[in-house]
Amino acid sequence: MQSSTPPPSFPESGLVRLAAILAPKGPVPVSRSTWWAKVKSGEFPQPVKLGPRITCWQAEDIRQLIRRNIKT
Repeated sequence: MQSSTPPPSFPESGLVRLAAILAPKGPVPVSRSTWWAKVKSGEFPQPVKLGPRITCWQAEDIRQLIRRNIKT
């Protein structure tokens, strides 16, 4: 990952959807398939299921992921 700090528009806390996490809108420059593979392997944070078709992540977990500066 390129930057160790998320963009200023990224929330400090709460839940965020995948579209807000992945580039170009979000701070994590990986594809959806890479994201889900790394979630499955445990490298990326586990999601929170809000319903059968709604998946979110804790903003704090994503900020921590960015600070760790994981090389993808």
